[in-house]
Amino acid sequence: MRRWLSILAWYTAAIAVIIAGWALLSWVLDSSALPYPWEAFEQFFISFPEMLPQLLISLWRIVAAVVIGTVLGLPLGLYVGRSSRADKLAGPLLYLLYPLPKVVFLPVIMVLMGLGDTPKIFLLGIVMFFQTMVTARGAAQAIAPESIISARSLGASPLQVAYHVVLPSALPEVFTATRINIGTAIAVLFLSESIAGSTGIGYYIINAWSRLDYISMFAGIIAMAAMGVALYEILNFVEYRMIRWNTSAKS
Repeated sequence: MRRWLSILAWYTAAIAVIIAGWALLSWVLDSSALPYPWEAFEQFFISFPEMLPQLLISLWRIVAAVVIGTVLGLPLGLYVGRSSRADKLAGPLLYLLYPLPKVVFLPVIMVLMGLGDTPKIFLLGIVMFFQTMVTARGAAQAIAPESIISARSLGASPLQVAYHVVLPSALPEVFTATRINIGTAIAVLFLSESIAGSTGIGYYIINAWSRLDYISMFAGIIAMAAMGVALYEILNFVEYRMIRWNTSAKS
C-alpha cells in the first residue's frame, strides 16, 4: 500500500508541474490552438464515453503487437546471442534492417493488408520484434561465461541452462526494452491510425484537429497519455512479480 501511495504522490506532483507549465504556455501564446489544461480535462471527461471505444481499439493493437514481437523476438534474440554460428548470419541482417524506420513500409502494408487492425498490428509487431531481438541478443552475449560453466558442471542440459541462466539474466534488459517498445508503439500507432483507417485514438485526435476542435484534440492526447501510463505501470507490476530478485524492478 505504501508503495502505491508513493507512486500516486509522485504522479500527482508530475501532473501538477505539467499543468502549470501548460497553463503558462497557453497564457503566453494566447492561441485557440493551445487551450488551457482545465478546458481539455473538462472535455476529456465529457467525451470519455465517446473516446473509450477508440481507446480500447488502440490498446488492443499495442498489446497484441508487443506480445507478438516479444514472443518471437525474445527466444530468437537469446539464441542468436548464445550461438556464434547463428550470430554470424543474423548479426549483419540486424545491422541492415534494425536502423531502417519500419513506418516507411506502411503504404506497402496497407496495399497488401487493407486498412483494418491487421496492417497496424503487423507494422507495430515488426518494430517490437527487432527491438526485442536486438536487446535480447545483447543481453545474452553479456552473460558471464562462468555462469554458464557453473550450470553445466552441475549437469544442466542446454535447455535448462537457457531457462535457468540465460533467460533470467536477460529479463531485466528485456523489460527495459519493452518499456521503450511501448513508447515507440504508441508513436508508430498514432502515425498509422492518422494516415490509414478510421478507428483508434490516433484517428480521433487527427479528426478533431481537422475540424479545428483543439479542445477535443487535447482531450484525445490526454487519453493517449493515460493509456501509456497504464501500460507502463502494468509492465512495472509484471516485472516486479517476475524478477523480484532484481533490486531495480519496481511496481
